[in-house]
Amino acid sequence: MNISVDFSGRPFHFIGIGGMGMSPLAYVLAKLNLPVSGSDIRLNHITSRLESIGVHVFSRQEANNFQFFCSGTKVDEVLLNTQAELPHAIKVQLPQVICSTAINTNNLEYKAALELGCPIFHRSDLLAALIANHHSIAVAGTHGKTTTSSMIGYMLLQADYDPTILVGGEVNAWEGTARFGKSSYLVAEADESDGSLVKHAPEIGIITNIELDHPDHYDTLEQVVDIFRKFAEGCKTLIGSIDCATLREHLKPEISYSLYSTTEADYTVTDIRYHADGTTALIWERGKALGELNLRLLGRHNLSNALAAVAVGRLLGLEFGTIAKGIATFEGARRRFELRGEVDGITFIDDYAHHPSEIRATLAAARLQARPGQRVVAIFQPHRYSRTLTFLAEFSQSFSYADLVVLTDIYSAGEPNLGLVSGEQLASEVAKQHPQVVYQSTLASVGELLQKTLRPGDLALFLGAGNLNQIIPEVIATLRQPAKATS
Repeated sequence: MNISVDFSGRPFHFIGIGGMGMSPLAYVLAKLNLPVSGSDIRLNHITSRLESIGVHVFSRQEANNFQFFCSGTKVDEVLLNTQAELPHAIKVQLPQVICSTAINTNNLEYKAALELGCPIFHRSDLLAALIANHHSIAVAGTHGKTTTSSMIGYMLLQADYDPTILVGGEVNAWEGTARFGKSSYLVAEADESDGSLVKHAPEIGIITNIELDHPDHYDTLEQVVDIFRKFAEGCKTLIGSIDCATLREHLKPEISYSLYSTTEADYTVTDIRYHADGTTALIWERGKALGELNLRLLGRHNLSNALAAVAVGRLLGLEFGTIAKGIATFEGARRRFELRGEVDGITFIDDYAHHPSEIRATLAAARLQARPGQRVVAIFQPHRYSRTLTFLAEFSQSFSYADLVVLTDIYSAGEPNLGLVSGEQLASEVAKQHPQVVYQSTLASVGELLQKTLRPGDLALFLGAGNLNQIIPEVIATLRQPAKATS
């Protein structure tokens, strides 16, 4: 029997509440004045933000966390005799437990939730319920989801639509991963990584592109296409980029967009000008010029993301001037070509790119920004053994826009090391295609190398979905010390 998510006042408890996919959901529920709690083994500014709006956060994932709901009844006693009829007080107050794919079935807190009889939902079930209850816009795709959904949300915010926004990255405009709006509009990032994308049926669906990115879940591109096809079938209106050959071949979006004016897309661009501070282009709608769009974000991929936002805005009835005004001040999400600092003429950029296509696009954008003679230094931490092994050949050809490539070992993201691939092996493959490649086995040694290697004028890009960006402040601080000593 399917049990629906209950928004009538029953508590919610998130196992892994600080995650990028979990925290925005918890935030929105708390803003709806529903009882929300959760646990995470790593507390940070995201969990602190949740606590500031009344969410109870546990620093351990253990069975006794459910004592919080049980009105004086000891959880341990109940779990010792799972055949016993649970006291009525517990039945009434047991929370709805929300988990992500990252939560292992051996997790003690998860096992306790099962034994206590809590309703357990995947995070995608909760998101699907929120999407169903709103005038919803869901952004899917292998790359560009966070930027596109954030840009659409920001555009609607500037147009006074007061939307609720849930994205998989932090955005300064609403100081986190989510924004709660009082209107019926909702903008959400919809993830395909675990197949749960098929649960969503938004009024407007966007697909930015389709590639194989999660070989830990999918064996073939055909399996990925099937997931997106099912998502498309659930959308009332589908918007898609026909610049993606896979999308163009397998799906038929009602509204299409393209960076090439020679296509028959509904939305296209001409007169593209890339410059150090962003991108400018003339936007066309079904053969009619709408006007000029100014974008603070760099690169062709972000212009494509902006076209998706234009298509959404026009579908909702916005004048192009309103759309352009909103998009013009959008600064992007954190870890998406995020400026982290400058010292001695060296610019430090943090970017989430972890797939070969993303790396190539990000470095191409960096090359557009770089001044003549300025070096582009790519520092990359591979993410997951399965992804590194599957795309070894593609990774080796992704760094052509960089002058120097620094590689470190693989961030496992919880995957076991089967000994089939290593960061050093990836470095050897990249070195076959690129003349300047350096491998450092640890983050500490990467930091030490950069302190010696970076020189004034460099554009240093830290790439990856792991913890590589943690060394950026230390590198900046160390490089500042000599300047202080001589001043």
